[in-house]
Amino acid sequence: MTALTYRTADVNGLRVFYREAGLVTAPKLLLLHGFPSAGHMFRDLIPLLADRFHLIAPDFPGFGQTDMPARSEIPYTFDTIANVIDRFTEMVGFDRFAVYVFDYGAPIGFRLAVKHPERIAAIISQNGNAYEEGLSEGWNPIRAYWQDASKANREALRQFLAPQMTRWQYLHGVPDASTVSPDGIALDTFYLTRPGADDVQLDLLGDYKSNVALYPTFQTYFRTHQPPFLAVWGKNDPFFLPQGAEAFKRDLPDAEIQFFDTGHFALETHAEAIAAAIRNFSPTQGKYISR
Repeated sequence: MTALTYRTADVNGLRVFYREAGLVTAPKLLLLHGFPSAGHMFRDLIPLLADRFHLIAPDFPGFGQTDMPARSEIPYTFDTIANVIDRFTEMVGFDRFAVYVFDYGAPIGFRLAVKHPERIAAIISQNGNAYEEGLSEGWNPIRAYWQDASKANREALRQFLAPQMTRWQYLHGVPDASTVSPDGIALDTFYLTRPGADDVQLDLLGDYKSNVALYPTFQTYFRTHQPPFLAVWGKNDPFFLPQGAEAFKRDLPDAEIQFFDTGHFALETHAEAIAAAIRNFSPTQGKYISR
């Protein structure tokens, strides 16, 4: 049951790469990665949960091993990615599933939930934000580009794509840097330095404003549908603050919030603890986990 397989699906002509593990008859868990990573960020988590869940972790268009069409062929927006992942879930038979969202994966997963609330069995958010107070001052250069999409403001965002910034994102807020494997850093650096990847990522940084604009829509979904919700948050994240995790309680009073003494990429240091939190969802949420 714990063996991983590596597959591709043709989604309207786009080759989507994904990792899969667990029995197909088990409860389904969709793993949605963040920036600047891919499904490999779940490499430690998947084996810890494969005895309990049917897990699938796709790479988004322009990320990892999934196709990266030219920007003239598809718009690199969060709506585009959400539409691809929506169709992908249908193709792999994920008709009802829990979703694990991280960073970019959050607004993508929340779009799926708004569109198909009947399909969402539970939500697990690892530093996946849906509230303004969750955004730190680290977003200020990106906000400047949202307000004025000038060439200068776009070029200023290239700092977020530099290898030293990727390394910093992995290590910032981690008490012991020696516990962080270099593998994820190296893979993300490789993917970011591919020809054309820089402009794809700059487009998405610019389009992130569409996610913030949808925060009230996401919050309405939470209040209306009350999905079982678990937040597992690296409390030292320089981009998504602990206040963002706590804010879910406003709309989801039964939400379970857990903080870990680590940074943005919490799975790099706390995969076992996060897996345990998922396996021990609170009693209300446990109806999904244990079925």
